[in-house]
Amino acid sequence: MSGAFDDLLAANEKYASDFSHSDLTGRALKGLAVVTCMDSRVDPLGLLGLTAGDAKILRNAGARVTDDVLRTLVLAVYLLGVDRVLVMPHTDCRMSKSTDTEVHDLIQSDYGVDTRSLDFKTVPDQREALRHDLTRIKASPYLPAGLNVGGAIYDVRTGKLNPVEM
Repeated sequence: MSGAFDDLLAANEKYASDFSHSDLTGRALKGLAVVTCMDSRVDPLGLLGLTAGDAKILRNAGARVTDDVLRTLVLAVYLLGVDRVLVMPHTDCRMSKSTDTEVHDLIQSDYGVDTRSLDFKTVPDQREALRHDLTRIKASPYLPAGLNVGGAIYDVRTGKLNPVEM
């Protein structure tokens, strides 16, 4: 690796020097999967009072339930001990401030890259998108009918979760 990663490798050396999670398995100790955004302001373990090994964390832009998220949830449920899923987008999300067209145009104009074949899944209404995604999980023929599914919007200004009912 190039020098661009030296800080990370040094931090990992320190982390590994007193590593204490070697006894963990791949199972979610709290039976939880969290679908959340890739935004670095979101610390899913910290804000939910969890530690390493407690939950499966699935992250993408906008915390959307995509085909890949569904695929991963199927594996988590049947192979890794997950029996509940929390979908957790957040306030001040870039994916809720723009349309797909605006994002495509910005990337094209600023970087010269044509991204129109990608669906960025921007969301004009976060609550409605969250309800849609919760329904998508509940309606999946690959997931058990009794799976506990919930949604909440994380407020990046206050640190609080605001539950959203289906």
